[in-house]
Amino acid sequence: MANLTTHCKFLQLMMMMMMPSVTVFSQVASSTIVKSLPGYPGDLPFKLETGYIGVGDLDQVQLFYYFIESEANPERDPLMVWLNGGPGCSSLTGLVYQIGPLMFNYSAFNFEAGVPTFQPNPNSWTKVASIIFLDSPVGTGFSYATTTDAYYTNDTLQAAHISEFLGKWLLEHPKFLRSPLYIAGDSYGGKIVPIVVQEIFNGVEVELEPKMNLKGYIIGNPVTDNHFDGNAKIKYAYRVSLLSDELYENAKVNCNGDFVNVNANNTGCILALQNIANAVDSIHEENILEPTCNLESPRPSKKGLTKNYRKEESVAMDTNFPKRWCRSQNHILSDIWANSKRVQEALHIREW
Repeated sequence: MANLTTHCKFLQLMMMMMMPSVTVFSQVASSTIVKSLPGYPGDLPFKLETGYIGVGDLDQVQLFYYFIESEANPERDPLMVWLNGGPGCSSLTGLVYQIGPLMFNYSAFNFEAGVPTFQPNPNSWTKVASIIFLDSPVGTGFSYATTTDAYYTNDTLQAAHISEFLGKWLLEHPKFLRSPLYIAGDSYGGKIVPIVVQEIFNGVEVELEPKMNLKGYIIGNPVTDNHFDGNAKIKYAYRVSLLSDELYENAKVNCNGDFVNVNANNTGCILALQNIANAVDSIHEENILEPTCNLESPRPSKKGLTKNYRKEESVAMDTNFPKRWCRSQNHILSDIWANSKRVQEALHIREW
């Protein structure tokens, strides 16, 4: 998930660059039903709510969320909290690229037209579950802090904020108190989700209110341990036949089975790993069955942090957008969409 993570860090930095100073105002939680969105014709075919909930000391951390009710039976279906990785990746990524009810219509996008358009996602998880897409940690997406110090975070503090957020959200939405609860995420969520689950479980053990009906957790492509993950990547590439026996065995012998903690003097291991890198260089890392992007990625993180996609008129400057679908190129659409003033007004994003 390296490319996605880089892109998501840009989204976090982008929102912070838009905030030269912090304005303190009432910390009353707010939520709004959103009936239509720029890029989608007519009313939305599902119930969307957006809002902020304050957590931490004096509610100085304001976490933004998108909530979509189950399209089947919201009173009985599971409730899920979805966290994207990074850290610093907006949950908008999960909503429009992964499991939400809408996805960008890539083939129909025209830079001259402005806001990207949506089409229904036939594989949306919201067909069977209500999902809170949460921008976490603070500074991610549209989540922000009212003081500079409150932007400090770490994995443990982030998990505590998420648990506090969920408790407050359930008190505001009591009809979901008995819903089977699942905490889910991907990538760096492999670190965060288990800590959140432990926080909730500890609360259940001491009968903390509101009592949550925790049933389990889901993590996809999770980050766990750098040593384990780094070694597993090469073993996986070999087992799905992306590497020849010769390349893999040569690396295994020269590196003594450790492809992460490499001695700088072990030239045999370094050369073997370089040969492996060359062998998979043309393979799309995020989905090996898809074509690679031949053009330079339009992800702003790979072009520097000077381009301001908040100004809709600036999007027409990108003329090298490929005509065929390409997954990593596709991520520029969320930057353009989320930084549109019309979109932010529709989502009821606060000025800060």
